[in-house]
Amino acid sequence: MAEPLRWGILGAANFAANHMGPAIHAAHGNSLVALATSHASKAAPFEAFCPGLDVFLDYDAMLEWDAIDAVYIPLPNHLHVEWAKKAIAAGKHVLTEKPIAMVASEIDELIALRDSTGLMVAEAFMIVHHPQWQRVREIIASGEIGRVAHVDTAFSYDNHEDIDNIRNRPETGGGGIRDIGVYTYSSVRFATGAEPVALSARLRRENGVDTWAQVVGEMEGAGGRFTYSAMTSMRLSPRQEVVFQGDLGTLTLRAPFNAGVFGEAQVEVRGLDGAYRVERWPTENQYVRQVENFARSVREGVAYPCPLEFSKGTQAMIDMVFANASEIASRD
Repeated sequence: MAEPLRWGILGAANFAANHMGPAIHAAHGNSLVALATSHASKAAPFEAFCPGLDVFLDYDAMLEWDAIDAVYIPLPNHLHVEWAKKAIAAGKHVLTEKPIAMVASEIDELIALRDSTGLMVAEAFMIVHHPQWQRVREIIASGEIGRVAHVDTAFSYDNHEDIDNIRNRPETGGGGIRDIGVYTYSSVRFATGAEPVALSARLRRENGVDTWAQVVGEMEGAGGRFTYSAMTSMRLSPRQEVVFQGDLGTLTLRAPFNAGVFGEAQVEVRGLDGAYRVERWPTENQYVRQVENFARSVREGVAYPCPLEFSKGTQAMIDMVFANASEIASRD
């Protein structure tokens, strides 16, 4: 049996402490061995579930440590490319939080470094690892709901009181589109294989970051062209939903992005004849699956569900949204 893939986490983000750190620790064939943080006190939540964790107070020192094989990077968005390149230079495999870059062109250098070094470099877009999204792609490809004619997506939460949060700060690459538009855009690309051909957007900003966005347009793939609508917000009550509407039926996801946290993973299928069924995955952990798939790609050469080329396509869609956006007044 192959030795476990040994991980270090670069930055003690809350998300890493609550989700990805425990997932790395729990994932078969993987081992969490190190954390780099700017403040020793931030290591406590990690040490609670992973006693004996080696803690570094210098990011570069952890990267230079020979006892780790891979690095997970949950730093603020604007630092992702910089530290991914440093980790690659140190000979580490890299899993970087989304969005992996601020613009699509930045991903080209990461692709070149991945190919020249033979290291695994990927974006932590976890939903493609969840069986509910793999099943959605199967159902759409099977033709059960017919030709996809329209897709609605929505993702919202409210963090208006957390003014120091990196998502509310323009200098850290904040904003709802970069934080959750990744999901409302990329999930549709993954499920249908389609790419945007025309998009327009309306944004509402506060302090230089988008807090609400509505995107409408058309996407096209092997299954044809369909209309598309996406809403993201950091100032509305929590909501997650994706609806694929075909000419023979509809397919709906009620917890498409934070399955198991926002709600149970479910795929609802409704036909023209009134037939209705729900497929459920009550216990799957998409973060654990992501880590295990990453390790299999490193150890066995198995194709990774979210290669950098796919991530570049999503970032190109985000870039298109910003390029075709108009702004509307903030709500009083």
